[in-house]
Amino acid sequence: MAVSSSASSSLLRAASLYSRTRFFHSSFRNLSPSSPSLLDHQRSLASAAVRSFHCSVPRWSHRLHWRSPFSLRAQIRAVNPVIERLERKFSTMAAEHPFKAVLTSLPKPGGGEFGKFYSLPALNDPRIDKLPYSIRILLESAVRNCDNFQVKEEDVEKIIDWQNTSPKQVEIPFKPARVLLQDFTGVPAVVDLACMRDAMHKLGSDTNKINPLVPVDLVIDHSVQVDVTRSENAVQANMELEFQRNKERFSFLKWGSTAFHNMLVVPPGSGIVHQVNLEYLGRVVFNTNGMLYPDSVVGTDSHTTMIDGLGVAGWGVGGIEAEAAMLGQPMSMVLPGVVGFKLSGKLRNGVTATDLVLTVTQILRKHGVVGKFVEFYGDGMSELSLADRATIANMSPEYGATMGFFPVDHVTLQYLKLTGRSDETVAMIESYLRANKMFVDYNEPQQERVYSSYLELNLAEVEPCISGPKRPHDRVPLREMKSDWNSCLNNKAGFKGFAVPKEAQDKVAKFSFHGQPAELRHGGVVIAAITSCTNTSNPSVMLGAGLVAKKACELGLQVKPWIKTSLAPGSGVVTKYLLQSGLQEYLNKQGFHIVGYGCTTCIGNSGELDESVASAISENDIVASAVLSGNRNFEGRVHALTRANYLASPPLVVAYALAGTVDIDFDKEPIGTGKDGKSVYFKDIWPSTAEIAEAVQSSVLPEMFKSTYKAITKGNPMWNQLSVPSSTMYSWDPNSTYIHEPPYFKNMTMEPPGAHGVKDAYCLLNFGDSITTDHISPAGSIHKDSPAAKFLLDRGVERKDFNSYGSRRGNDEVMARGTFANIRLVNKLLNGEVGPKTVHVPTGEKLYVFDAAMRYKDAGYDTIVLAGAEYGSGSSRDWAAKGPMLLGVKAVIAKSFERIHRSNLVGMGIIPLCFKSGEDADTLGLTGHERYTIDLPSKITDIRPGQDVTVTTDNGKSFTCTVRFDTEVELAYFNNGGILPYVIRNLIKQ
Repeated sequence: MAVSSSASSSLLRAASLYSRTRFFHSSFRNLSPSSPSLLDHQRSLASAAVRSFHCSVPRWSHRLHWRSPFSLRAQIRAVNPVIERLERKFSTMAAEHPFKAVLTSLPKPGGGEFGKFYSLPALNDPRIDKLPYSIRILLESAVRNCDNFQVKEEDVEKIIDWQNTSPKQVEIPFKPARVLLQDFTGVPAVVDLACMRDAMHKLGSDTNKINPLVPVDLVIDHSVQVDVTRSENAVQANMELEFQRNKERFSFLKWGSTAFHNMLVVPPGSGIVHQVNLEYLGRVVFNTNGMLYPDSVVGTDSHTTMIDGLGVAGWGVGGIEAEAAMLGQPMSMVLPGVVGFKLSGKLRNGVTATDLVLTVTQILRKHGVVGKFVEFYGDGMSELSLADRATIANMSPEYGATMGFFPVDHVTLQYLKLTGRSDETVAMIESYLRANKMFVDYNEPQQERVYSSYLELNLAEVEPCISGPKRPHDRVPLREMKSDWNSCLNNKAGFKGFAVPKEAQDKVAKFSFHGQPAELRHGGVVIAAITSCTNTSNPSVMLGAGLVAKKACELGLQVKPWIKTSLAPGSGVVTKYLLQSGLQEYLNKQGFHIVGYGCTTCIGNSGELDESVASAISENDIVASAVLSGNRNFEGRVHALTRANYLASPPLVVAYALAGTVDIDFDKEPIGTGKDGKSVYFKDIWPSTAEIAEAVQSSVLPEMFKSTYKAITKGNPMWNQLSVPSSTMYSWDPNSTYIHEPPYFKNMTMEPPGAHGVKDAYCLLNFGDSITTDHISPAGSIHKDSPAAKFLLDRGVERKDFNSYGSRRGNDEVMARGTFANIRLVNKLLNGEVGPKTVHVPTGEKLYVFDAAMRYKDAGYDTIVLAGAEYGSGSSRDWAAKGPMLLGVKAVIAKSFERIHRSNLVGMGIIPLCFKSGEDADTLGLTGHERYTIDLPSKITDIRPGQDVTVTTDNGKSFTCTVRFDTEVELAYFNNGGILPYVIRNLIKQ
């Protein structure tokens, strides 16, 4: 069959028409002349002649008139009758699922069927039996979603052959079942969606194409602050303040829940997103219109991994990646290695799940698990409750793994029943997972699975510990805490040092607290917070904290009144079982009243310290301490005045609050003096494992979960009174300091901007190791002298109403000014000076980072950032990439990147580069006063993931870096100027 050249072009357009009936596909592959076209994917096409015409026109070419009143189909049919016949062939093939032969019915025990599913055993491939359970979830998704457009048969083969392909860093697509948001990241996500609708409108396309195609759950939990403590009315008082500060944001989110389909918003005061996900939102197995498949989720918070404890594959991504996933874009990921972590034995008496997770975190950090899955297995699994597993899974970001996965077993099923899932649902979950070889039954012989590497921990070796004073993986055994603290005072300033002179280490700051004499020493505890889903989801440690409070009350110990104590449960269930047990009464007596249902201190919403305490710390340069049951303790996060921050179990938080200092040896020194005048020691107030187990057994009841979540979306009077417009397009208020239309799509056209290098850029900042997303884009308070504060004051916002950076993430003008605004920032350009400033290289002036960036931008100069290892570690914060982009940063050159942050940089069009092994800015003699040129090819087709490029400076230095575009899809994002413009262009081309 002869086909003309014009017909061949139309054939490709016909192929493009059918590809658009699915969602996006990699525009990079379309650009590459060596990559296969759509025709090559249709393997059953008989004509080799047709196949030969591939790649002459990109699949997304707009040479067809997509705005024409005549349909694409009519245009194609007008070309040649041959095309019409081939079109019918394409149509037939599009309806045939490549794996339809393994679509299997799942029968109900009493007759009928639960639904149908794509059966992995029916693939009849012995390699599947050796796959880790976490990889089987990726495999099932690839099989079910395989259409040879977005997900190809060769992708399925890559996953089945995981043992051989994972070491090669191969790329696979993954389509998660749902997306999870919290309000700090949810607001900018909804802002972006609203802005994308505007962009679609300006480009003449259908705005309704901007709608989530998968379920999106948004839990408002990051806004509540600890303003009022030690009061029975604290919850109501803090919520009223929360609504006063955030009414505009909440109204915007409520609008989003009505303007966008498939979006559920859980109102303020309901709980912490990850605990709500674990107790309520997690499906484990979906049954959608009779199709059964495993639950999987990506979330805009790094601790989305908590759901891995429930056997649901989930991990954190940046908000921009989540938005693309909502809109049907498959996530492009490198097929990960899987570390098998074998657990044996059982925890000793008095050792908590928090002690275990801090130990696991240290082990995995040392092993190196960045970009990998960790899968737990072994006899010790039976000794861990589901809540214990969730605690370990929650801290995956702290040990660096993409997820810490616990396959579903009988413990999982028991938890599902405890938390109110119906018997029929649990039966369906078990039946499906057993049928698809995704269920672990420890009563049966275990098929040996293959892992990339192996670790083992005997649970009996775990001992009580805490982590700090500045990083979650710096674990300190409790028995060594006093000596470790004294070392920190002596050590030079760093992660384990404060460089306090010997003569100042015994300083005592005396002050008056509400008329009472008070004093603070180095290590004095000023914040003690039971907070964070990591621990508040675990009844054993929460009830353990209550038992410590009870024993202390009975012995006559009392927490000092100047210590800011708080209890912020992750769901209303916690309140119910603390009341049921009678232990909340004793927590209240020690000052741990419930202050709200949200992240509070863990996210930096610790509120202000009493003025007298703050003055005593500042005026005497005291290294004050916070002890919290959170998961993050980076500098400047918990509170600006607590330079030492320790992560501890809830019972230990109470113990340290009672002691009043971290400078104590609990084995040898008394915590205080009892009412009988005798010394009270740690062992006197510490509950046994049996005591805690008894409290859990008698107090944690299924009805508590059912009653709590029955009303979870009904909200509260303040939420229900919020009125929102009914329009599907958002009306931006130019005077708003909370919600502002971002500039991402201004002057956007359908033509991608293409690849670009960097020429003669100045260095905006020169960093060392472990710069976190908290350093890059703080979530906490807005400093009174900062550019963001000036912006707000100029717009009539009083200082008391500044709120936090996290709460203002819907306003790009505030967030750009808040970029690199952390007061603990250490920039080498400032020769060791700490603070959010830099040197404007051309003039030598010391300026706030924002002011320097704007001066470069106004003069037409690009900028870059130099950094050390683990750049962007910490929370998955998309503003840590959006902010630098708005400041004009074009590239970051680092020793290494945290996984999520690197991909977020790509998503905002910033080039991530890695120094070669053994090299960094210091070894290369770079000071940051040079000008940098990055020789990146101008054609996207000339760039390959992981290729080397040359960087030169204006003083004659030249060095080689690796470009960290890790996948071809990331190259497509870069070619389009970022992920969101890429999504819009592809949506319009449908």
